[in-house]
Amino acid sequence: MGLFRRGPRRDGDDAPRDPEFSYFSVREAALFRSGVREAFAERGLEVTLYADLVRDADGRAFGLGNLAAVCHNDRRGPRVWPALIRRHVGLVLKTMDGPSALDTLRPEQIRAQLYPRVVSGEGIDPGTFGYARSVAPGLYEVLALDLPESVMMLTDEALEPLGDLEDLRARALANLRGLPVEGHETVRDADGMCFEVILGDSFYTASRVLDLDAVVRRVTGRPLGEHGALVAMPFRHQLAFHPIHDTSIVPALGAMASFAASGHEDTPGAISPYVFWWRDGTLTQLSDHDEDGGELRIVVGDDFHELLERLISQGPGHGPDPR
Repeated sequence: MGLFRRGPRRDGDDAPRDPEFSYFSVREAALFRSGVREAFAERGLEVTLYADLVRDADGRAFGLGNLAAVCHNDRRGPRVWPALIRRHVGLVLKTMDGPSALDTLRPEQIRAQLYPRVVSGEGIDPGTFGYARSVAPGLYEVLALDLPESVMMLTDEALEPLGDLEDLRARALANLRGLPVEGHETVRDADGMCFEVILGDSFYTASRVLDLDAVVRRVTGRPLGEHGALVAMPFRHQLAFHPIHDTSIVPALGAMASFAASGHEDTPGAISPYVFWWRDGTLTQLSDHDEDGGELRIVVGDDFHELLERLISQGPGHGPDPR
């Protein structure tokens, strides 16, 4: 999995764009939605197509956003879309039509497969995820059951018979800490700017921000200092960080803001296009888009501004020895 994605060559940017999925041309979107309809029909389900979802005769809705992003990001292009769509539809229907894992797994098995996930609030219904914990503006921590072919985000109703919520969350965090770091890369430029990225196929890679201090120690061999770190979670398979020690934070902040915005765009499992300040487990947003949703900008509060001034007054070279 690469850090910076380049989509497959398809219709040019001058082709008319689909209103819902702008990374598709109108022709590509029609091809994608036709494939979705055919995949459901192959399994005996007639569905009504809408711009961003399909609905079957029983009223069940199936969102298309993640699947569209998966197809868009596959370098092999439209020739493999039918296979990707059929596989996705098969997994979705198997999960929905089969017996619930909550009914077939023993309680200890469920706890062993429980993980915390940081997700965008856009996918969270307060009525069914009332327990979800806010970790940053627009971001929430929920508990998920990891299954061989899917991930089940657990609702209030699903968690109720499993025991105390804080005990379940503690077990989920312990399971998260036990996961391997699948990949690690350092992003650098010629001027010395750098930040670290962990990446992998796990759906919980970005969620390791919940255990950042341990992850940083594991990756760099050093603990985080008192000032914390810059972090970005563009989508579920990436977590970027830059420990804050000195004025190297200034170029890293701008670069990570661009990295987060680029990595978040058109990705399955998108989380946030912004960069945050992690300090003692608290996340403070540092980047944003202007009021029109276009230009990216850095926005810092009094605490972070004070930290910047203190680091600048100290000058370079006041951080720990990087060796």
